[in-house]
Amino acid sequence: MPGVIPAKWTRMWAERSPEVPLDLVQVTAGEAADQVRERGVHAALLRVGGDRDGLHAIPLYTEVSVVVVPKDHVIAAADEVTPGDLADEIVLHPLDDTLDWVSPPGRPALQRPDTTGDAVELVAAGIGLLVVPQSLARLHHRKDLTYRTITDVPQSQVALSWLEDETTDEVEQLIGIVRGRTVNSTRGRQPEPAQATKSEPAPAKAQAAKPRRKPAAPARRTQAAPKRGKPRRRG
Repeated sequence: MPGVIPAKWTRMWAERSPEVPLDLVQVTAGEAADQVRERGVHAALLRVGGDRDGLHAIPLYTEVSVVVVPKDHVIAAADEVTPGDLADEIVLHPLDDTLDWVSPPGRPALQRPDTTGDAVELVAAGIGLLVVPQSLARLHHRKDLTYRTITDVPQSQVALSWLEDETTDEVEQLIGIVRGRTVNSTRGRQPEPAQATKSEPAPAKAQAAKPRRKPAAPARRTQAAPKRGKPRRRG
């Protein structure tokens, strides 16, 4: 999906499961869900929203929304803007827009561009401005354009998606990687324990032998000393 960079996850997959190759397929945001349903891919990174019938989806992170403007535009001097700051501006709304707008800010253009890439070209030509997830602004970076954070507008949430009835061991492994589980995590499918063929008696508890006491030595008899009387005086 455009804007998403899975390099870290593919590297971790290669380290943990080198025997199973992980092939990446580039698809548009609108094609990702159908590619999973048609089994063109086992799983897909897509933006939450739209038709997800028959699919599991685990949200991974939410992207900041930004407005793309020419570098010499007055908005380029601000740190962030609000929809009210775009009220007098023409804001382009491409057909492949990934934000779930109730009502886009600014004034609409006479015609909607087919793609986000086409809309970026129109921004560079001074036709209007464009609000997109930050990852798409980086993807379509141009030296003559810049972008600023815009608050109080919809944001794009990126999720990992796969078929509901096909949660395989490989999918569980991929879920663990994108969610940051360690290699020793116990999450996921666990092998069934082997049944014992023969029960073995539990080992008897060994009783510590009490140390024997040495027999007491017989008391030594002491011979009483003869009483000494008074010395007799010779007559």
